[in-house]
Amino acid sequence: MKNFLVLFFIVGMYSTSFSQITEHSFEEKIEMSVKLDYALYTPDGYNDSKIDFPLIVFLHGAGERGKDLSKVSVHGPLKYVKDGNKIDAVILAPQCPEGVYWQPHEVAALVKNVMKENRIDKSRVYLTGLSMGGYGVWATGGEYPELFASLAPVCGAIYRPIYRNISHIKDMPIWVFHGALDDVVLPENSNQMVKTLKEAGNDVKYTIYPFANHNSWEETYNNPEFYSWMLAQKK
Repeated sequence: MKNFLVLFFIVGMYSTSFSQITEHSFEEKIEMSVKLDYALYTPDGYNDSKIDFPLIVFLHGAGERGKDLSKVSVHGPLKYVKDGNKIDAVILAPQCPEGVYWQPHEVAALVKNVMKENRIDKSRVYLTGLSMGGYGVWATGGEYPELFASLAPVCGAIYRPIYRNISHIKDMPIWVFHGALDDVVLPENSNQMVKTLKEAGNDVKYTIYPFANHNSWEETYNNPEFYSWMLAQKK
């Protein structure tokens, strides 16, 4: 399908002093219109270097939908760096509009555009997200596996069509996280996905937090080992 319109521009800086995170808007008309605002973090040395950097794509949960981009750093990798930690990667955090869910074609279109407009190592692009964003990881990773070197869904619901695409990700490094006491998105969702992946031959990693309810993301995204594992993956 031919692209009819691509519009990419910076709409402002974060109001905090953390100037490495900038706000953007992306719009593209493919089979249907795509319009997503997003925050983009560039690591130390990015502007002075000519090398390509890995890209971490983070999909937030339902509570962070809307038009306030500061919400995409309330949890996840952007919060981790804003708390003073280092991640040697570009971080892309789009914002889902109010009242809708993550759509794989929209996320994929944005990722492709960011890869084109920035110095990104195409063999080291990673997708992670929490709750509704975990669902978005399964959905986007299953539909566009060629984009990603690994997937890391946190307390995500099953995206049912992924079952027909399971062969597409059977060799991809995947780390799944869930709280054993989760009564919002039941752990059975992740249990079933892990079971299906293992039956397909994927050596999937699975972390169950025995005392966590729905919030299994704080322990996940505050763990340096999570980022070390992710950044070690390569297509």
